[in-house]
Amino acid sequence: MLKEQLTGNTMFIDSVESWQEAIRIGAKPLVEQGIIEDSYAQAMIQNVEDNGNYIILLPQIAMPHARPEFGSNGVGMTFLHVKEPVMFPGDEPVKVFFILSSDSPDGHLDLIASLGELLSDEELYQKLFDVGTEEELLALIKE
Repeated sequence: MLKEQLTGNTMFIDSVESWQEAIRIGAKPLVEQGIIEDSYAQAMIQNVEDNGNYIILLPQIAMPHARPEFGSNGVGMTFLHVKEPVMFPGDEPVKVFFILSSDSPDGHLDLIASLGELLSDEELYQKLFDVGTEEELLALIKE
C-alpha cells in the first residue's frame, strides 16, 4: 500500500525556506489530485504551531497530518526529500517528510503500519536520507 501511494507522489528538492513551506510543497500533489483541500495543508501547519513538533517521528523524519474534517477527501501520502535540513521550532532538523491524509479516523492505519515497518528497519531508515529518485525510494519499500 505504501509503494502504491508514493508512486508518482515523490519530490526531491535542494532546500526550502521554512518547515511551513516544506509542508505546502509536500501537500501539493494531494491538492492537485483532489485528495485534500488547501485548508488541510494549512491545518497541518497549524497543528505544529499549536502542538509542537510531535509530527517528527524519528530524527530528521516528519509525518505532517491533520484531522479529516479540515479538508481531506481521501487517503493519500506523499514523500518530500529536502537535501538541506529544514529547521522546525526548537532547532529540530528534518530532511524527509511523509505527508499523510485520511478521510476517516482509521482510514490510514494500514498506510501508517507500512510506514512503521519501513522506519523500524535501521538500514532502510538511514537509506531514506540518500535516495535521490522515486525509483530508489520505491526499491526500499517491500510492498
